[in-house]
Amino acid sequence: MSKSHDTIAKRLALILTKLNDGDEFSIDELSKEFGVSTRTTSRDLNERLAFLPIVKKCGKYSLEPYCLGKLSFKDIKNFATISGIRQLYPAIDDEFIADILNIKVNKAYMIKGYKYEDTSEYIEQFQQINLSILKRFKLSFIYDEKQRYVDPYKLVNIFGIWYLSADENNKLKTYSLTKIKELKVTKQLFEPNKKFQDIIEKNKTVWFSQDSIEVLLDIDISVLPYFQRRDLLSNQKIKHIHKEYFELTATVSYEEEILKFARYWIPHIKIISPATLQDKLESQLAKYLKEHI
Repeated sequence: MSKSHDTIAKRLALILTKLNDGDEFSIDELSKEFGVSTRTTSRDLNERLAFLPIVKKCGKYSLEPYCLGKLSFKDIKNFATISGIRQLYPAIDDEFIADILNIKVNKAYMIKGYKYEDTSEYIEQFQQINLSILKRFKLSFIYDEKQRYVDPYKLVNIFGIWYLSADENNKLKTYSLTKIKELKVTKQLFEPNKKFQDIIEKNKTVWFSQDSIEVLLDIDISVLPYFQRRDLLSNQKIKHIHKEYFELTATVSYEEEILKFARYWIPHIKIISPATLQDKLESQLAKYLKEHI
């Protein structure tokens, strides 16, 4: 999430906490408390939080009595975060936003990154998938010119691209939302696989799989700060820091995941194990150089 979105989310979380606790306040009072303009505060209450049953009496804003104390700390964080980045969602109406902010409905989504693709033409498809996830209905669709029947688990946004994570024939896969054709929600129920759910929640990339590969990398010391700042690979750990390089371990789901990562960090990286992956990487590079130089 960008810095501005992060600031908005924190402010909204505090406002939501006040509302949840039964506080009453005016726009002027909130503006002074958070050090923002009255225009910004008005937008927070009347646009970003418009999905909530907020009432205004004698210039004071408060939450309808039947909602008081109903939000947990986790709910408040989820509400605030999604309210601050609502442009990520292809549907912009308040009814849909209210739905996805519900603690149960919100389990259908995961967002990583803050840039986004234009999915406005896929609103109906987006909502159909959401429904199937929540109701545990199997989906059928055409993908890469092949008929698919899947158990849908989560809509995932990574670096602005929406994907569907689903179980196809007992194998966890991901599908780009914009490539899904002839989508149909069946009335056939499925029972979620707890193992798959855990994999999705813990994985930091779009490459989901029930199998995993442990990798060891040697990476040039010059790029160490990038890896110390945040995890760039799933479950990455900096094992040893040497004078000219550092050793990093990580867990990936597919060979292509680490090969793609390694190509990005050339010439600063070498795959130590599995050694076969380094061989594949060098073979790919050799082929490229032969064809283009």
